[in-house]
Amino acid sequence: MKAGVVYYGLLYFYWLFQPRCYNIAMVSFPKNFYWGAATSAHQVEGNNSNSDWWDFEARKALKFPSLDACRHYELFRQDFDIAKELNHNAHRFSIEWARIQPKAGEFSQEAIEHYRQVLDALRERGIEPVVTLHHFTNPLWFSELGGWANHASQKYFLNYVEKVATAFADKVRFWVTINEPMVYLYHSYILATWPPQEKSYKKAGLLLKNLGDAHIKAYRLIHKIYKEKKLDSCYVSIAQNVQFFVRGTPTLKNSIALFLRDRVFNFALINKFVRHNALDFIGINYYTRGIVDVEGWLIRVLLYDAAKNPRTGLPKNSLGWDIFPDGLHNLLMRFKKYRLPVFILENGICTDDDSLRWEYIRQHLLSLNRAMRKGVEVWGYIYWSLLDNFEWDKGFAPRFGLVDIDYNNQQRTIRESARKFAEVCRTGNLDS
Repeated sequence: MKAGVVYYGLLYFYWLFQPRCYNIAMVSFPKNFYWGAATSAHQVEGNNSNSDWWDFEARKALKFPSLDACRHYELFRQDFDIAKELNHNAHRFSIEWARIQPKAGEFSQEAIEHYRQVLDALRERGIEPVVTLHHFTNPLWFSELGGWANHASQKYFLNYVEKVATAFADKVRFWVTINEPMVYLYHSYILATWPPQEKSYKKAGLLLKNLGDAHIKAYRLIHKIYKEKKLDSCYVSIAQNVQFFVRGTPTLKNSIALFLRDRVFNFALINKFVRHNALDFIGINYYTRGIVDVEGWLIRVLLYDAAKNPRTGLPKNSLGWDIFPDGLHNLLMRFKKYRLPVFILENGICTDDDSLRWEYIRQHLLSLNRAMRKGVEVWGYIYWSLLDNFEWDKGFAPRFGLVDIDYNNQQRTIRESARKFAEVCRTGNLDS
């Protein structure tokens, strides 16, 4: 009897002190997964005075022009120290064309050397650079020649691409030629809220062709440069903004509008690039879903008109965008058909509620992980953005950063959401 009591007593204490997860389950990401955050030149560097956006800010007297922005042009090493502290092993940034080529036919060796130092600083910290060549801004001279509505735009862009890819081929493996071409087209020539602020469906069509063809030619040019230099292969793509479209009401008009928007905004360029064998991976930017609720049958209405006062019942970011993590999973499952790796190049939230920021990241990572467990090959996840920054025509009010910026003194403060994300980056594990 005594032996039995001792045995079961020991068994009880063994059970009592065992670690338990109860209903908490962990999801895991691959060991070689890329984790990081992104920036874009004009939004963080400051004093980008040779660009069309700088000219636009001055002429239109925006309430919050970019000015010094985050002074990242000077403080990039400090910012990369923060990225390393947060366990990032990848960082997406853009090279500013207006700095590299301030005048037509004139390349700045000083700017080239600056971006070489940026790349070296990332490499020294064990962070993989993911380099974007065009992130919405253009040299002012290029814009004055008609910008992307000019057929010669492709030639000008390729001259710039050749200069940059030749200079940095030994330091870069991941290239993103153009960021969100459909977003650029939409804001510049449909809404006309961005430079050149010209409403023109004809020019929007020219932009779609020129941006698409420029990517295909840049893809081939970059690979040609690597081959000539006898370097290991690189990976080239675009950053395609995608939305999960849903109908506001189940009408025929909305069904047709949803079909058209999904086809044009999410998949048209990807389909074109796949046909031309001009993608090594699919770069995806995902933030929100789009509500489709149209009032007419005109093609411009079906394609472009925004829903008026949509009541969705979902939490929103500070710009009023729905938070809808399931949309990422659903879209990734549709991209699976291309049999190409996917890289999440932007996903993020602007909010003053940092607990909401972490929940946004967590829910989207869970959605991403679900797609991966169903066979979607994903190389990495890049949060937008490393720093609070200049959010284009919205100014500095939207706060997307893992790192808070005090614009009075440029003080950097790491947010708690960044610390939680850093633990995921370190371990590759996330509580579900």
